[in-house]
Amino acid sequence: MFKGKGMRLEFGTQVIFDDAEFQVGTAEHVGVVGVNGAGKSTLFRVIMGEQPLDGGSVSFGRARIACLPQVIDIKDRGKSVWQYLSEARPIRKLEEELERIYGELAFAGEDEQRALLSRMARVQAELERYDPYSAEDRLLELAISMDFSDELLQRDVGTLSGGQKSKVAFARVLYAEPDVLLLDEPTNHLDATTRDFVVQYLKAYRGTILMISHDVDLLDKVAEKIMFLDRSTHKITMYQGNYTAFKRQYAREKLMKELRISQQERKIKRLSDFVLKAKQASRTNHNLKRMGQDREVKLERAKAALEQRDAPAPHIRMRFEPRRESSKIPLEVKELSFHYPSKEPLYRDLSFALRADERFLIVGENGVGKSTLLKLIMGMLVPDAGEVKFGVKTDTAYYAQEFEALQMQKTVLENVLDGDLGELTVRNALGNFLFSGDAVQKQVIKLSPGERARVALCKLLLSRANLLILDEPTNHLDPETRAIVGRNFRDYTGTILLVSHDPAFAEEIGITRMLILPEGNIVDYSKELLSYYYILNEDLF
Repeated sequence: MFKGKGMRLEFGTQVIFDDAEFQVGTAEHVGVVGVNGAGKSTLFRVIMGEQPLDGGSVSFGRARIACLPQVIDIKDRGKSVWQYLSEARPIRKLEEELERIYGELAFAGEDEQRALLSRMARVQAELERYDPYSAEDRLLELAISMDFSDELLQRDVGTLSGGQKSKVAFARVLYAEPDVLLLDEPTNHLDATTRDFVVQYLKAYRGTILMISHDVDLLDKVAEKIMFLDRSTHKITMYQGNYTAFKRQYAREKLMKELRISQQERKIKRLSDFVLKAKQASRTNHNLKRMGQDREVKLERAKAALEQRDAPAPHIRMRFEPRRESSKIPLEVKELSFHYPSKEPLYRDLSFALRADERFLIVGENGVGKSTLLKLIMGMLVPDAGEVKFGVKTDTAYYAQEFEALQMQKTVLENVLDGDLGELTVRNALGNFLFSGDAVQKQVIKLSPGERARVALCKLLLSRANLLILDEPTNHLDPETRAIVGRNFRDYTGTILLVSHDPAFAEEIGITRMLILPEGNIVDYSKELLSYYYILNEDLF
């Protein structure tokens, strides 16, 4: 069991937790929900010891905790995927520790031997917890279930695509089998087959799970309780049941609260009317005057007891408009070829051209080079052969899946400031993306993935480009924000080149054609064809 007690946390003038508390029992599966800015990812950082509290505490005894963050940063370059996964269980380190203890025992005195034997028992117990005799078989079984190819298992983790990183990091967390699993949007990059396996795996997981997710189906199938972080009160409330049960109970609570407030307001209105009438009565009407004074006391008490309605959750406001009309052919890719060192070519003689104002979707399995193609187009990589040609009136803006376009050590304001725009204009734009006051001075590295996504979207908007190149723009957005972004991209009068694993989003913005990698085939958009690829192709998006 672990719990938070009296948690207080503020970032400048922004209150995250105010005397917030929670308690999670052993082996409970809990969904963590709340609007953007409520502190969901921050809570995970607090639990992991990465974010100190201003007050209160979080305690979890000796439980082993592992976290899958939204943004995956694998630093272990030079290791194969198999080696990286294997190290999730420190079996080799524990075995080496036992060997050292055996060596020291041979030369130890009686008192030292007792201490070494005690240490050996602890190490042996921890080693057995990781099941060293069947661990490799378990990892192989997990890799097969998550559809890792032999080629992927042998690949250097430093060469993985964004989708592959997420999948590998998820497999590593699952293989570690910690006492507590913290999962932040775990199904973001998963294909349909792997997602189904993960859902069943989590349902049967014997440890504790806390998962932040906008995936309602996942929350309904896995969560037994819901932890609700209230942005208005800065408190945490636990609800029994899955997400659908929580929504019903929460809706009933909101309705009952509204009924209470309405009743209280009617009472205040009656008392106010009576007090006013008494004050306007003749000075000789002593009885009414006394009754008015009595009602005035009750009126003040009623006002003090009046419950406050929750402030509506803030939402982004945006409107994408290019500064000028683009060329008839804003982008042309001619006979493009590219390969990474010591790897097979991703493309040979790839050619296509975009028409003005169209929505062009790139699909293919993870690792076939969807994000790489966008980086080649943006000049971040150099092709082996071929060329990328922009129309003379083409203005481009790029949204990177892993926020490469943002400078993590700089503030929100510094990232968005543009030489052509004044600070007041930029601050107003940031306000529309829910960054105001001291929030614009926050370092981007300290933001949640959802907040980073809003900064990147704000930069995109201020560019007023007529060609948007978007790599997984909905990955870290809550459903409300995703809907707003979808409506704006649908109405945008420029051209969009898109990589996305989100079929509903692709459908909403009006995709016209699809480029299928690695074949390089270009086909007219069809909802049925997109669904076919999504369901049948592993890691399609």
